[in-house]
Amino acid sequence: MRYVAAYLLAVLGGKASPASGDIEKILSSVGIEVDGEKLKKVLGELNGKSIEDLISQGREKLSSMPVGGAAAAPAAAAAAPAAAEEKKESKKEEKKQESDSEDDDMGFGLFD
Repeated sequence: MRYVAAYLLAVLGGKASPASGDIEKILSSVGIEVDGEKLKKVLGELNGKSIEDLISQGREKLSSMPVGGAAAAPAAAAAAPAAAEEKKESKKEEKKQESDSEDDDMGFGLFD
């Protein structure tokens, strides 16, 4: 992801087709060590393609993905009773722990 981001920064900076040196310079300026194999792969995939076209294709792919909403509502509704039961159990455990700690001082304090 960092290589794609550096590529996009280079394009925004005025380079129509950034070279590996451009991306290395951007990444090294923020202290990121460059992996040559990953950089070659990114450059190979993006070489000769318009950034605007790539972004529009990515938006189309993202629009087909579910993002929650109605599909997530049944799952959340099913999880709610389990969460409520878990909360009740944790309250019971807290009360039990509190009553145990009250018995430890046997009704008087050490410095009373």
